[in-house]
Order: sequence, then structure tokens, then C-alpha cells
Amino acid sequence: MGGNVERKVKVAEVALRALLCALGALAAVLVATDSQTRTFFSLQKKAKFTDMKALVFLVVANGVAAGYSLLQLARCAVAMARGGGRPLLSRALAWSVFSCDQAVAYVEMAAAAAALQASVISKRGQPELQWTGVCDLYGAFCRRAGGGIASGIAAGLAAALLASVSAFNLFRLYGAGTGAGKNGASW
Repeated sequence: MGGNVERKVKVAEVALRALLCALGALAAVLVATDSQTRTFFSLQKKAKFTDMKALVFLVVANGVAAGYSLLQLARCAVAMARGGGRPLLSRALAWSVFSCDQAVAYVEMAAAAAALQASVISKRGQPELQWTGVCDLYGAFCRRAGGGIASGIAAGLAAALLASVSAFNLFRLYGAGTGAGKNGASW
């Protein structure tokens, strides 16, 4: 593979990992620190992210994704500092990174979808079940949680793109120059 394409793939991987780390951390912090207290007839009720399990899942998934992405950023930095060689030195490491990136992408998307679905019910309610929307009562909580969910969705998209890059990094190890017929890969 040409040196220019190799460099672009490295830059894309590092940029996507940094983006995933930042967006995942932002989503986790925005949602985890979100709360609002309202007073109803001298009774105080506090809305917090732990009241909705989909938001707990979103916080945990984004925290794990941000931490994993930070570790992978360190791996990329070490590989580049060693002389700019390929960040993936072996097929076993490439398969590990690919598998973990796939898992992170799936978990990120699942967490974002669950939180988005729960937020729609929180905003609109469910009239057929006589559930009213709670965002009319806890507007500030809902707006901040919405920002966290939007960051989580963006992190999920970054994770999906990163999974594509790691798939490219893995499957190019089985390319025509490596004797693809001997290794069982046909493309």
C-alpha cells in the first residue's frame, strides 16, 4: 500500500479514536451530572439519571468507550513513535483490535438507541397508557440529558466509522502481497 494512503489511514484512525474518546466522555459527564429538583406541595422530588436505566446504560457505555479509545490512542502513539511503522504488528493484535472496535460500536449504538427511545417517551409520554411526559416538569434535566444523548449518538457514529477503519486495517493484512491463497482469505 502506498505511503500516502498508509498515512491517511493512520491519521483517520487517530482522529476517530480521539473523537470517540471526547464525545464518549462528554456524553457520560453530561448525563451523569444531570439532575433537577422540583417542589410539589412542599415535597421535593429530584430527577437524576439513575431514575432511567437507559441513561445509566448510556453513561456506562460511553465511559467504557472513552476509556477504551484512550488506551487505543496510546497504542497508536507508541506505534508511531517507534518509527512510524504500522500500528498493527501482527494479525492476532489486528483481530483483537477489530473485535473490540466492533463490540464498542455495537454497544455504543445500542446505548444510544435505548436512551433515545426512553427520551422520546419522557418527552411525549404514552397517551395510550395514560403516561404523561415528564419533560414539561423537568425541562432543564431533559435538555441536558438530550445534549448527552446527542453526544452519545455522535460517539456511536464515530465508533462505527472506527470499526470500518479497523476492519480495513485487519483485512489488508490478508491482501494479495501476503499470499492470500495460503492464508485462507480470497480477497
